[in-house]
Amino acid sequence: MRAYALVLLISALATFLLIPFARWLALRVGAVTAVRKRDVHSIPTPRLGGAGMYLGMLVAFIFASQLPFLQKVFSVDLPTCVTQGCDSAWAIVIGGGLVCLLGIADDIWDLDWMTKLVGQILAAGFVAWQGVQLISIPIAGLTIGSPRLSLFLTVFVIVLVMNAVNFVDGLDGLAAGIVGIGGAGFFIYSYLLTQQTNPGSYASVAITVLAALVGACIGFLPYNFHPAKIFMGDSGSMLLGFVISSAAILVTGQIDPSTITLGATIPAFAPLLLPAAILVLPLLDMGLAVVRRLAAGKSPFAPDRLHIHHRLLTLGHSHRRAVLVMYTWSAVFAFGAVALFVFQFRYVAIGGFIAILVMVVITAWPLATRRLQSSKVSKGKLNAL
Repeated sequence: MRAYALVLLISALATFLLIPFARWLALRVGAVTAVRKRDVHSIPTPRLGGAGMYLGMLVAFIFASQLPFLQKVFSVDLPTCVTQGCDSAWAIVIGGGLVCLLGIADDIWDLDWMTKLVGQILAAGFVAWQGVQLISIPIAGLTIGSPRLSLFLTVFVIVLVMNAVNFVDGLDGLAAGIVGIGGAGFFIYSYLLTQQTNPGSYASVAITVLAALVGACIGFLPYNFHPAKIFMGDSGSMLLGFVISSAAILVTGQIDPSTITLGATIPAFAPLLLPAAILVLPLLDMGLAVVRRLAAGKSPFAPDRLHIHHRLLTLGHSHRRAVLVMYTWSAVFAFGAVALFVFQFRYVAIGGFIAILVMVVITAWPLATRRLQSSKVSKGKLNAL
């Protein structure tokens, strides 16, 4: 665990130190988000925060590759990877770099959606080609027998998650916080799973990737929390989606279902539930947006102000409070799913029901308060008559 904590710390520190450089670069190349009707920020803000996050994770990966504990994770060095083929860890690093470059190009020149989609497919195809693929479905011992189907599903999942995180990146600190919280939950789950399935060695590609990811989110948030000094841009949102989906595939798509002890502690559906629970808000927001826009006869990629975070602002939450509400919802789902691995299902169900009930009250509180105040005003007018 100490090695992973070091990777997380290095990633956070490197990202924190590199974000000012990313901000300077964004201002130099004109990667600045203007104030548009659908936006909630009030002044033009530089983006390219994703470049700093990627460099922070890269520093953490290079550091991790030198740790004896993680030697099995990095079976080849980076130069060998470039010339002769990669292991899963370096494949994610290189694939993440491709995604980040694609996002940087979009942050500077505003690429059309088709160009971005092709680039996303190529990056996802690269990492799948290097071995990060959905091989098994960890329930009932199901395996994906067709290599073509495995490749297709892998690319589809990675592209889906990249765009889901991109959709939810609409408030200061929102995407980085949600992915960081989800990544932390996934980190804990992956570590516990590794202890059970591989007690001889706790070295894991997925855990290393998640530690670097969470660290990058932590290092970025001081600059991105409201009022943001820099946005992550597509270079960051697509990068976060790419990395967390790749880690999810390594954990839930490549484990041997027969090695998991299914019983009172962990239900059979938990390995499938966890990725969905961690990404429930981005996936829900994207699904609602696509359905809403198609029903209106618009492109699924047409922007609007009807995302979940916009609705929270409409309810009466402040910018920061709306972000914190979504953080808490993410934590409820993510750590609730992780709890299935530790506690009996009935206890998790009871605790989850209470947590959701509390969150419903907190989420709707401004609306209830506004109605109560309106009711008092109306009564006051009647009494005056």
